[in-house]
Formats: sequence, C-alpha cells, structure tokens
Amino acid sequence: MSSDPAADFTGVDETPNHLKFDEAGLERYMRDHVDGFEGPIGVKKFKGGQSNPTYLITTPSKKYVLRRKPPGKLLPSAHAVDREYKVMSALGRQGFPVPKTYALCEDPDIIGTAFFIMDFVEGRIFWNSSLPEVGKEERAPLFHALTDTIAELHMIDYEAVGLGDYGKPGNYFERQIGRWSKQYQAAETETIDEMNNLIGWLPTAIPDDDATSIVHGDFRFDNVIMHPAEPKAIAVLDWELSTLGHPLADFTYYLMVWHFPPMVRGGLAGLDLEDLGIPPLEETVERYGARTGRGSIPDLNFCLAYNMFRLGSIAQGVYARALQGNASSPQGLALGEQIRPLAILAWEYAKKAGAA
Repeated sequence: MSSDPAADFTGVDETPNHLKFDEAGLERYMRDHVDGFEGPIGVKKFKGGQSNPTYLITTPSKKYVLRRKPPGKLLPSAHAVDREYKVMSALGRQGFPVPKTYALCEDPDIIGTAFFIMDFVEGRIFWNSSLPEVGKEERAPLFHALTDTIAELHMIDYEAVGLGDYGKPGNYFERQIGRWSKQYQAAETETIDEMNNLIGWLPTAIPDDDATSIVHGDFRFDNVIMHPAEPKAIAVLDWELSTLGHPLADFTYYLMVWHFPPMVRGGLAGLDLEDLGIPPLEETVERYGARTGRGSIPDLNFCLAYNMFRLGSIAQGVYARALQGNASSPQGLALGEQIRPLAILAWEYAKKAGAA
C-alpha cells in the first residue's frame, strides 16, 4: 500500500481472476430485475471494498454498483450484503442520503455469491480529514454537513422504517465491552496495563442513558460521498458494520479523527484547526447535541475511552493474525505499534470520566 490512501482505494481495475464472475448471467439478471436497465454491460472492480468486493457496472446510459459476498468459505454472520441492502433500502425510502438500491440476489447460481445492485453516485470522497483539496472557507461547511448527517441518522425512528429487527435494542455498551474484552484477551501478545485497566473499569461506568438508534459503525469522511460542488452529503456508503446500537458510540467513533495524528487515517491531532478552518471538537459536539436535542453530552469522556479501547482491541486482533501470517493486509504488523498509544489515550479519557 502507498502512503496515499486515495490512490490505493479510488478508481477501478480489471477484475482479478479469483473475483471474476459470469457477466452474461449478471446481464440477464439485471434485465429481469432492475427497472430501466438496458445493456450491454462492462464490469470493472473498485480498488476499495476490501471486505465485500465491489464492482462498477457500466451500461451505455447509466452506471451501477454491484456489491457481493466474496467467494470461498465464510463465517456465517460475515459479509452480510443482505443487511446492507436492507438498511440502505429502508433509509433511502426516508430520504436519507444513500445510493438508490435496485435488487438483492441471494441465489448463488447467478454470479457465485449473493449480491445487490445500487446506483453509482458521482461526487467527492475526502480521504484526508484536513481536506487539503478545498479552500479554508469550504472546510467548516463540509464538516458541519457530515455532523448533521450522522445526527439525522440517529434521529430516524428505526421501528417506523421497518428496522425493528435490525439488531438488539438496549445494553449496547455492555455487550460491546464484553465482546471486545474477550477478543483482546484472546489475541493478547504483551501486557498493556492500560488495556487491562479499561477491561476492569469500562463495565462499571456504562452510562444510565440506554438509547438505541440505527448506527453506521464506521462513519467518517471516506465513507461518505459529498456533492460535487456543495457542502452536502449525497451518499453514505459501507453499511457492513451497521446495526441497532447506542448513538453516542457511533458519534464518538466519528470524533476519533480529532484524536488521531495525521499519519493515522488523515487525523487532525496536533494540527492548527483554526488556521485550517476546521471546527474544533467542542463545536462539533455542541452541533450534534443541538441537532439531536441532546444538548450537552455528559458521558463524552466514557464514550471516547470506549471507542479507543474498541479500536485497540481490533488492532490487537489484526496484529496477532499478522504475527501468525494470517492478516489480510500487510499493514497488520504495523498496527501493533498503535495498540499501546491507543490504550494510553483511552485510559486518559477514562480518568477524566472518573476512573481511578
């Protein structure tokens, strides 16, 4: 991977042999199931979409995107393209910015695995959160649009839009802390006192506020297509981690970018935000609180500690697999260097939230 994520993940390539499929079979399926479809089709694979292979389907008059389960043996609950299709279809009917969905095919005989088809959306994707591609005066409106979009998501009545069975309502933090604690301990390669401190403290500090909303699970600039010229989100992508959960867990995951250094996902820590025209963390929290009717967020430090702990646990799992030679990405070994700093930062926020 290069140092430029945009180069690594933007654009399309010829489909590698192991991910090719019967294009004539897909064209027949689209003719029968996609309103307004007219062939012939051309197929290229997007460079991104590492978990669920994603393809650009081009016709003489229109472009589509196909997202599929990868071939091969999979964990039963992994790569659930049917869940992505379900949540995007439900949100699209409410006017929330997602690509228009056309069809879900769960018949493996068509292209070998389940897949769904949606619109290709033209716009801007920002890979670096300091937004070097735009002028200073454009940056705050883009950040505000992103904050307003996640606030809008969390205000949607999930039961009213047909997503009452999309996850388990309630006890989200408790379930997640238990899950990531077990995963971390199973993958532990060295003793990190702060991680062990967090495993002990987090279950004792879960907020009384047990709200439930639709959560995206990986909400950040590079998973949102912005309007080509306006500060407006036009398509939120990559719903693979979405579920019903606590909105503050989702929102404070989005806030991680203010705490990451520039070399980690194009983070903002250490940058002169005022000089760049980027809203400070406090302004973003205030805006979200106003948009959702929450006002202040007294549990902010707990939520930040939780999210950093979760990311540390995820990194530990990837690092452990890399040591065993099983990581899917060469960056797995490098992640090992991020676990302790994440744990230390998480414990700092835990202490702000009252941890001793």
